[in-house]
Order: sequence, then structure tokens, then C-alpha cells
Amino acid sequence: QVQLVESGGGLVQAGGSLRLSCAASGRTFSSYRMGWFRQAPGKAREFVAAINWNIGSTYYADSVKGRFTISRDNAKNTVYLQMNSLKPEDTAVYYCAAAISPGRATFGHTTNLGYDYWGRGTQVTVSS
Repeated sequence: QVQLVESGGGLVQAGGSLRLSCAASGRTFSSYRMGWFRQAPGKAREFVAAINWNIGSTYYADSVKGRFTISRDNAKNTVYLQMNSLKPEDTAVYYCAAAISPGRATFGHTTNLGYDYWGRGTQVTVSS
């Protein structure tokens, strides 16, 4: 019922910037939480950033705090991840996620179970 499509990934040199977009379609008017996760080669998926619209709070992993910014354009039904000062360690497939089912609120925003829907991901590669 909900579809998420990421875009904006690509190759960038260390220190550069990139902005990811996640366009949502379908039943999204009841969305409570949107987030970004990433998965590097040979690593587990990890939390990057999240935003809760009901209270207007944002959360970031320590590894990206101060460099990444999550935001959303309600009119376009799109969430963004602005990534600055990129490091090679940021190289990963970045996934957009959305929590819509009320039960997901019982899980933390940093966990996979805290979200109902996931995009296919977009590759971000940061070269040295």
C-alpha cells in the first residue's frame, strides 16, 4: 500500500556532499516516523537518521551527527537526507523507511522493527 523510492545516490569524493531523496506514494497521510538506514558491504544494516512528525524531533547516529540532516517536504511527500563532509566509511546502500502502522510506535526509531515499509535502496560510494 505504501511505496518508497530512493534516489540521489552516486559516487563522491571524501569531503563532498550528496542529497538523497525518498519519494513516498500510497497511504502515507498517517505516517508517524520516517528514517534512513544504511548497509555497508559485509556489514549489518545500521540506523542513520529519523524524524518524528508528531513531535517534530530528529535523531541521528553518532557517526553522522553534525554532518547529515534529515528533512521532509510534506507537499511533495518526500523525505531527504543531506549528507555533508562525506567519508569513505559512509559508503553503503542507503534505505528509506517509514512507520505507519500504530504498533510500530512501540519500537525504537533506531531498529528495523520500528518501520513498516522500506525502499529498495540507493548506492552511495565515497572515494578516498
